[in-house]
Formats: sequence, C-alpha cells, structure tokens
Amino acid sequence: MIAMILAAGRGERLRPLTDTVPKALVEVRGDSLLERHLRAVKAAGVDSVVINLGWLGDQIIARVGSGSEFGLNVIYSPEGDNILETGGGIHRALPMLGNAPFLVVNADIYTDMPLLIPELADQDTGHLVLVPTPPDKSSGDFELNDGRIQNGDNPDLTFSGVAVYRPEFFAGCVAGRFSVVPMLRAAADAGRLGGSVYAGLWRDVGTPDKLRELNA
Repeated sequence: MIAMILAAGRGERLRPLTDTVPKALVEVRGDSLLERHLRAVKAAGVDSVVINLGWLGDQIIARVGSGSEFGLNVIYSPEGDNILETGGGIHRALPMLGNAPFLVVNADIYTDMPLLIPELADQDTGHLVLVPTPPDKSSGDFELNDGRIQNGDNPDLTFSGVAVYRPEFFAGCVAGRFSVVPMLRAAADAGRLGGSVYAGLWRDVGTPDKLRELNA
C-alpha cells in the first residue's frame, strides 16, 4: 500500500512559529510530526509515501530527501503557493497513488496510533479512523454505528485525520482547491464509508497552546 501525508498547510494558527518552519516539521518532544508519521507508516508495512508540499516545502525536502533514512521511497507533490486543501491535494496526487486503496495521514496530528490498514467492504470507498471528541472541541464530526460512519445531529466522535480511500472516492472531482469534508459527508449518507475508533493518545497540534501542552 502507498500512503500520503498531507503536509502542505500554512499553519496559520501556529504562527509565529510557522512563519519560518513548515507545520509538518514542528517538533513535539524533540521529534518532528512528519518524521513520526514516516516511521509509523513504515511500521504499518508501507514502502512508498507521497508528501504534498506548500508553504516552506523546500525545508521538508531537505529534511526527508528520498526517504531512504526511513526505509521508504518518498515522492513529492508540490503545490507551490496554490495550496489545494485536503481534497484538492489528494486529487492532484492520484496518479502517484496507484489503483489500490491508499492511506492518508494529516501531518498536524500527534498520536501513538498503530496505522493498521483495514480491509474495505466491497461497497465502501473509504474508511475513517475516529477519536473521542476532545474537550476543547465544541462538537464531534460523525457518529459510528456497527462500523458505519454516519452524519447525525449530535455527533460524538471526531475525524482523526487518518483514513483509507479507494481512488474511486475521488471520481468526478475537478482539479483545484477543495476540502474532502463535504465528500466524506456525502459518502456517509450514501452508506459507503466504514469507520473505527482509536481511544489512545491523539492530539491536534493546531495552536501554540496545544503545542506547549504536548511539550510540557
């Protein structure tokens, strides 16, 4: 399986730190988020990783290079100044991701989650890993019933930023800047999205306060 790490974001909420460091290279407990994810995908049996690049992407290339240090083959999908968001970034990288289901990890999370690759049910175009909604978040994103992702009025679970997609999930998309979230909601309504819950360590490293808390 091939993995993609979404690392192009500007990291506005982490400024001023991200004025000079790309969000994916922010360090938690002496290790960058991106390097943690590279080791985790390798441990999951992944051999090739696509990393999309945006703000200060040259620093990521300088740090990771070919990926050989991690036992990986790293391919880059540069987006320049036109950062394409989650959906657009994945869609642009599809030719590099092959014809089989692929793993996607948001770079800006800190977790000890084992990146186990689920078998997708025949009708499913994706599988999301959800986590208990953290206290600082006003509401969750989805509900999970019998392994099925559902939209609901009182969602109690949050999308972790870890997912597996079939390439067909992006069928009909037009190149450009767009979020994957409306697509996830539509797939959930269509009954084509499986899910699981991880209840261990998971944090969204989105603000200086969250970063300080993790590094305390």
